[in-house]
Amino acid sequence: MSVKTLWPDTFLDEERLGRPSRRAATAALQAHLSVLKGEPLKLSLAEALKDAEGLGGQERRFAALAVRELSRHQRLLDLASRTLGQAPSKIGLLEDQVLVRYVLWRRLFCGANWARIGPEVKLPGPIRPRTIKDDLLARMVESPLAEPPLSESGPERLATRYSFPNWLVQRLAELHPEPVLEAMLAALDEEPSLHFRARPTGTREQVLARLSEEGVAAAPVDVALDAVRITDASHRVFETRVMREGRLQVQDVGSQLIVEACRPLEGTLEGCTVADVCAGAGGKTLALADEVGRAGRVLAGDRSRRRLAQARERARELSLRHVSFPQPLPLESADVVLVDAPCSGTGSLAREPDQKWKLSAKAVEEFHTTQLELLVELAPRVKPGARVVYATCSLLPEENDAVVRDFLARVPGFEVEPLAPVFGAERAAVLCDGPFLRALPPRVPGGGFFAARLRKNPSAG
Repeated sequence: MSVKTLWPDTFLDEERLGRPSRRAATAALQAHLSVLKGEPLKLSLAEALKDAEGLGGQERRFAALAVRELSRHQRLLDLASRTLGQAPSKIGLLEDQVLVRYVLWRRLFCGANWARIGPEVKLPGPIRPRTIKDDLLARMVESPLAEPPLSESGPERLATRYSFPNWLVQRLAELHPEPVLEAMLAALDEEPSLHFRARPTGTREQVLARLSEEGVAAAPVDVALDAVRITDASHRVFETRVMREGRLQVQDVGSQLIVEACRPLEGTLEGCTVADVCAGAGGKTLALADEVGRAGRVLAGDRSRRRLAQARERARELSLRHVSFPQPLPLESADVVLVDAPCSGTGSLAREPDQKWKLSAKAVEEFHTTQLELLVELAPRVKPGARVVYATCSLLPEENDAVVRDFLARVPGFEVEPLAPVFGAERAAVLCDGPFLRALPPRVPGGGFFAARLRKNPSAG
C-alpha cells in the first residue's frame, strides 16, 4: 500500500507562496466561486484580480496560487471538512463552502494556524453572503484532524489523496503500475515550474549565461533542446533584457517536444512550409517560425477567432513576417501539417486543475470522435510525401494511439513514422513509446503530451 496517510506531511514553500493578505484571499475566494459556477479558472482569476485593484505583485501571486490549489485539492479538502464534522453537502451556501475550503487549504497545505488565517477571513468576511461564524472556522483550523479510513482499492486511495475523480484514476491504473501512477498523480498535483524556450539567435547556454548576469536563477531541461526552467521563485525573469529582446518564450516542455517532432529525420525544417492547423494562441506557431527560418513559411489557423487574434498579435510583436493566417489553410502547399488537436487536457491538469472536475469518460469518447474526424477531413488535402504530426496533451490512449489506429484503418495511403530517430537514442529512451512521443510526468516536467507522425505515401493521390 503506497498511500499510508491521506493528509499532506509537507507544506508549500513560503517563498513561492507569495504574500497572504485579506485582499489577496478575497480575490482567490471570488475566483474559486466563479469556477464552481462554471467559469474557466483562467478567466475567473483574471476578473478577480482586475476587481482587486491595488494588489501588490506578491499578493497577486498568492491569489493565483490559492485559486489553483483550491481546485487542485478540492476532493481532499472536502474530506477534511467532513472529518471535522462539516460535510460540504450540509453547508448551504456556496460562499461558505468556498470559505471552508480556503481555511483548510491554509491549514493542511500551508501549515498556517488561526492566528495567521483569521485576519484573512474574519467577519465581515472577504465574500458575502455568509452564515459561518469565526469561531467555527477557528475550530476547523485548530481541532485535531483524525485519519479517515483508507479504501481497500489502490486507485481510490490515490484518487482521494491526490484529489482526482475515481473514473480517471481507475483508467490510468489500467495503464500504469501503482508506483508509476502515484508519481504521475503527484506531479500533476504540483504547481508547475515556469518553463521557457530559448529563441534564436544564439544558444540556450548563452541565454542562461545572460540570465545569470541579470541575477535570475535558471537551468537547462535536458529532455528538450531549447528548454529552460526558471529556478528563481520571483518573476524577475519578465523584467530582464533577454526577455524584452524576445530571446525567451514561455512554453511547456511538452509543447517544445511536439515542435521537435515536426523535424525531418535528417536535416532541419529550415526553408520548409508548415501548417499549424489548431494554432490556438500561437505558442507552437512561434516555435515553428523559428524552426523554418525566414526562408520558410508557417501557415496558422484555428476555429477560435479570439485565440487566433492572440497568435497574430504575438507574431507581429516578434516581427515574424513569414507567419501568415490564410483562410482556409492551403494544406496542399505544406511539407508538414501539425494537428495539435482539441483534447481532454488530462496531461495539463497541473496547470488547469479545474478541468479535473469538468471531465467525464463520455467527454473523452467525444474527443476521440472529434479528433478522428479532424484527421480524416484534412487527409485528402495533404500533399503526397508530406507529414502529418498529430498531437495532444492527453494521457489517455483513447485520444492518442486509438485515434491513430482508427485513422489508418479508415484512410489508406498513410503510414506511421517512428519518432525515436528525431530525438536520438538517449532522449528517446525517456520520451518515446514504440513509434510515438509519449512525454509523461514526472519524467518530463510540465505535463503529459503525445505525438505521432504520419507520412502520406508519395504516390498517393
